[in-house]
Amino acid sequence: MKDSEQAVLAEMLQSAEDAAPVEAVEAVTGAIAATLNALGVSLLVADLSGRALVRLTHQPAADGPGRLQDGEAAEVLPFDGGPYEQVVRQQAPQVLPGAGRWRLLAPVTERGESIGLLEIDLPDEPDAEVIGRVARTAHALAFVVIANRRHTDLFEWGQRSTPFTLSAEIQRRLLPASFTCEAGAFTLSGWLEPAASVGGDTFDYSVDRDLLHVGVTDAMGHGVASALTATLGVGSLRNTRRRGLSLVDQADEANRAIAEHANVRGAYVTAVLGRIDLPTGRCELLNAGHVPPMLVRDGRTTALDLPGNFPLGMFPEAGFRSGEVLLRPGDRLVVVTDGMRERNAADLDLPAALLDIARLHPREAVRALSDAVLAIAGPVLADDATLLIVDWYDGHGPRRSTAGADTHRASAPPR
Repeated sequence: MKDSEQAVLAEMLQSAEDAAPVEAVEAVTGAIAATLNALGVSLLVADLSGRALVRLTHQPAADGPGRLQDGEAAEVLPFDGGPYEQVVRQQAPQVLPGAGRWRLLAPVTERGESIGLLEIDLPDEPDAEVIGRVARTAHALAFVVIANRRHTDLFEWGQRSTPFTLSAEIQRRLLPASFTCEAGAFTLSGWLEPAASVGGDTFDYSVDRDLLHVGVTDAMGHGVASALTATLGVGSLRNTRRRGLSLVDQADEANRAIAEHANVRGAYVTAVLGRIDLPTGRCELLNAGHVPPMLVRDGRTTALDLPGNFPLGMFPEAGFRSGEVLLRPGDRLVVVTDGMRERNAADLDLPAALLDIARLHPREAVRALSDAVLAIAGPVLADDATLLIVDWYDGHGPRRSTAGADTHRASAPPR
């Protein structure tokens, strides 16, 4: 990176720090526009549905396209297979010619999580150097968004194309801040397609120095009661995970917490908990009354045979056992909830579908499966459909592109 570019990035980050959280992105895009003599600059954020982009603007006069609230406007641009969608899905910049201007689109991404894209209108056709510079700037912009959305509801409001119910609001808080993570030996991505009445599904993960922790849970019932039961389960599991307890001990404590504190008689949570040793690929898994996890390996999809356990909270004194699988380079571990296999989705051949999307990045694979379930059982699901995919590469260490996202399974051997 040239000294001049470093100076621009430093100025951009300082502009974000000097601005109020709701104005940070405008401050940064303004600095970018001035540096490139741009005719216009916009940030489009990814809609929570994963099927659209949202252009956020401030319009004090309260008139303009899209949803309006307190002078803020959110214009939804549904994916249509065009260049905007291609930039997000392929994670590569595109240049579009226009009348008297050139439009440059660059993905705004952090560790594989697609935050949106940067749209810049330029008076002249950008060369490779300018495109690369804008791509790096868009990557830096991702950190500006991540840092500032902690302090405001603006981005969250803009991403919601439909209002949330109370149960959906509770469920949303139980999910990880980022649905995708690229980190050396692995790439993972999760997705939750909610039912009309939230069904209590969650997924979670955390990366330690040498361990990857993953979990998928499904609380019984629907609505607020289910969301509150899920809160007990996820809260207990996170607490024990952060205390360094084993998978069996995590399950034991979550089991007691749900049995003792759930406000619904007979409440329980099914779960798959996992812990992967990053240097070796040793994967410990615990199945508490859940759909068996699947392993895609060498062109086959296999349901993993793990010790049987009761769901968490069903019997306060129940004991738990875990199993183990040694992951190989190119393996894909898949955990789903029963919403992926409920009666309206029974026509989906999940093992075959997993083979069909084996070459997709996990971020795109989870969305492809979600789309497949909606096509068969939708548009309104009877139960939440949730899935978590972990691609294992081996070789604990950095394995990421400078653009902030690897777009395919380049590290995996051919299938």
